[in-house]
Order: sequence, then C-alpha cells, then structure tokens
Amino acid sequence: MTGVERPAGQRSTLYGIQYLRAFAALAVVLFHAAERSGYAFAIGAAGVDVFFVISGFIMWVIVERRPVSPGRFLIDRIRRIVPIYWLATALMVAGGLAGLFPNLVLTAGHVLASFFFIPLPSPSSGGLWPVLVQGWTLNYEMFFYVVFAACLALPRRLLLPAMVVVFVGLVAIGFAAESSNPLFVTYTRPIILEFVAGMLVGRLWLAGRVPNAFASLVLIVGALAGFAAIGILRLPFDEWICGPLACALVYGTAALETQRGVPRSKIPAVLGDASYSIYLWHTFAISVVAKVGMMLGLASWLVLVASFAAGTLAGLCGYYLIERPLLRGAGGMLKSRRLPA
Repeated sequence: MTGVERPAGQRSTLYGIQYLRAFAALAVVLFHAAERSGYAFAIGAAGVDVFFVISGFIMWVIVERRPVSPGRFLIDRIRRIVPIYWLATALMVAGGLAGLFPNLVLTAGHVLASFFFIPLPSPSSGGLWPVLVQGWTLNYEMFFYVVFAACLALPRRLLLPAMVVVFVGLVAIGFAAESSNPLFVTYTRPIILEFVAGMLVGRLWLAGRVPNAFASLVLIVGALAGFAAIGILRLPFDEWICGPLACALVYGTAALETQRGVPRSKIPAVLGDASYSIYLWHTFAISVVAKVGMMLGLASWLVLVASFAAGTLAGLCGYYLIERPLLRGAGGMLKSRRLPA
C-alpha cells in the first residue's frame, strides 16, 4: 500500500498513526494475556475500536490523495489482508484436527465461513467467532472494504455521504428490527460507525481543519484518561463510549503531527508496522506460555508478563518472517511498509 500523502510542506509518514496502531495491538495482546493468567484488563479490547477508526481514516486519506478504481482497491485490500489470515486460520484448523486445541470444535461449514469472512456461530462456543477468534474484526474490515469499494464507483463528492447513509442506515435497521440471522446481527452493530467516523476525521485532517497543538494534546490526554478510567474503575463500556474516545485519540494525534509535534521513534514505529501480525499471531504464543506457566506453578503476574512478551514476540516474528516478505513481493499499493491498514 502506498504511504499516506500529506498536505504540502509536511513529512510523508504519519508516525503518530503508526504509534496508535502499536498501542491498539499491544492493548489487545495485554487483554488476552491477562485473560489467560487470571487478571482482568477488559479495556484492552478497546484496541479494536482504535483500529477501526484508524482504518476508516487511512482508507479515506489514501483514496483522496491517490484515486483508485473499485476493483483495484479490493484487490489491494485482499492481497494485504487475506494471505496471512488464511495461513493463521489454516494453522488453527490443523492444530484442531491434530488435537492440540481440545476445546476447538470444527465443522466444514464454519471453517469455510471463517476463510471467507462470513460470520457464523462457532460450534465451539455458540458465539459469532471464526476459527481464529480474533478474526471477527476482519469480518467487519472486509465488509467495510466491500461497501467502500462499491461507493468508489460513485462520483467522488458522493463517497462519504453514501458511506454515511449505508452505515447509519444499517445501524438504524438494527435498532428498528430484531433478527437472529448472523449477518444481520453482525452488520447492524453500532461498531461499524467507527469506520465512518475515521473517514470523517480523515476528511477534516486533509482539509486542514485541525486544532492547535494544545487542543490536540487535550484530545489525546482526554481520550487516554477516559480509557484508563474505564479500566481502573472497571466501568462498563461499549462502542458508544470507546468509539468517541478512539476518534478523539486519532484526531488529536493526526492534528498534533500537523504541527510536527510527533517525533520519530524506531521501536513504536516497528510495532506499528507489525501490528497486523501481532494481532493475528499473539494468541498462539499466549496459549502456550500461559499453559506452561500454570503447569509449572509460576506466579500469575509472571505468567502475565511472559504471555504478553511472547505474544508480542510471536507477532514480530510473523511480521519479519511472513508478512514483510509477502508485502515486498506484492505490487501496487502494497509496496509501502508505513501505513498498512
């Protein structure tokens, strides 16, 4: 994917967005590591909300600065998302068939649905999870890409209004009607509005409608404080709460970078590059380390730390050994390492 081009006179790489990708991925890793080691870090799941807002932001900025046909857009997104996800899913299936995951129940229909991003109830739990559980977010991502590609066929001035109408309309239908159909349940959830919100943030940012440095910092600190308060006080939360916080975080970060207030830092930038691989591969390592730690009778805090480190390291290995070689070998928009949404 080509890097996001910025307004004239500003550097081309959005390091702040890269850092947010790292932040979101590590929050999800910590959420799962805590879950497996007896701790509670439910707010870590809000990393998904940040990812969705970032995805909408990046897609809008990319197509505004470098127009692309609907077909080309979809091909690029499929090349970017599908091969690595299919590999991770295939390993889960192989492990299930080999008896490595005793709680994993496999059926042909659910496996096929998982590969092709179709939400179906899991035979293991009954929830709307694919074989690789964290792949549920990719069902939303791919749905967003398909709708976005369809709207790209419209005159450019209608792209954002059309996306707003479709996504708001779906959520409204979800409130007005009831159904147990998996597609209906999945794609009428308010969480899909986070993609459109990210697009709106991207439009404001490209138009130069951003707050000054102080106000940007207020947005960032306020959003982080909101997430922290939810976590510390163990308050209930959903997309209606986390979505606006994620928007404030992304908008404030992008705005701050406009004032060159975001320095370049290698480690978080690398973690941002690797965020997709970290997201896909971390649960494999966490499962192994947590199980071994419990068998050895290690202190729960040590299991947590080891699981978090192992999950992050597994993602980095996946990035350098699998994802980056694939990206280097792909053409078109995949050449950039910097903002692979």
